Amino acid sequence: MLDATAKAFFHTLAQLQLLKRLASRYGMSEGGFARRFIAGESVDEAVAAVRPIAGKGMLLTLDYLGESVATAEEADAATRAYLRIIETIVRSGNERNISLKLTQLGLDVDRATAVDNLRRILEPASEHGFFVRIDMENSPYTDMTLQIFETLWAQGYRNIGVVLQSMLMRTPADLARVNEIGARVRLVKGAYLEPKTVAFQKKSEVDDAYVRLMKELLDHGNYPAIATHDPAMIAATKAHATEKGYAKDRFEFQMLFGIRRDLQAALVKDGYRVRLYVPFGHQWFPYFMRRLGERPANVAFALKGIFREE
Repeated sequence: MLDATAKAFFHTLAQLQLLKRLASRYGMSEGGFARRFIAGESVDEAVAAVRPIAGKGMLLTLDYLGESVATAEEADAATRAYLRIIETIVRSGNERNISLKLTQLGLDVDRATAVDNLRRILEPASEHGFFVRIDMENSPYTDMTLQIFETLWAQGYRNIGVVLQSMLMRTPADLARVNEIGARVRLVKGAYLEPKTVAFQKKSEVDDAYVRLMKELLDHGNYPAIATHDPAMIAATKAHATEKGYAKDRFEFQMLFGIRRDLQAALVKDGYRVRLYVPFGHQWFPYFMRRLGERPANVAFALKGIFREE
């Protein structure tokens, strides 16, 4: 994770139209630079891309990229896209696990639209044995995301989980809230640019918070997902699990498609469960820029691809 200044730089880049056009032109072409991190622009491409992964002993989650739709019609289109994704995954025989964002389903239109669309997805997802992870977005959406999650949980949808971010100061209270009802949590550091009034700004503070939350999840959570590419966070998790005598199947590590494949393979070899978040879709550029902001080693590789000669 970069400091706040560097993270702001990548968020600014994500808004530049010229960069978006160049990335769109080159990024997802055959051999394009974004193909390392994005499994394709359609669900069929994504399904094909992940076939070899399951054979390596890894678990999978498909993540249809998109967020912040502005109209009910756009939210309906995203919802119908998810229904087609569910059908495609069922036909493919791939693991039945997906993630989504509430702004993708119309949360910026109104709460009722997002809840109704989420129910439209959860009904066939429940019927076909899918687990659905509700992703966490930036801090203005935290309260509403948790409220909607808890509403659906109370209505009997138990095939859902949520994401919490260690960079937010409020997260210990949110974690206690989710642990109390027995729901599953995916713990991340957080990729959004957040103000100092609500979020830790120093990497050391975010890391310390992550370790504290990880221990709470391993001790009291329901099959938590420890989502990180940071070797120090992975080592801390393994050490705590060993100290407490926890079985390796009590939790899972989660990583992103195309990032730290060496760590992914090493963890599987050591007998840990590893799940890959596999993003796909036309709206890949904002996601891609956030990933660059988290991992500087990817920057030169990506920029070379964006600005390569025709």
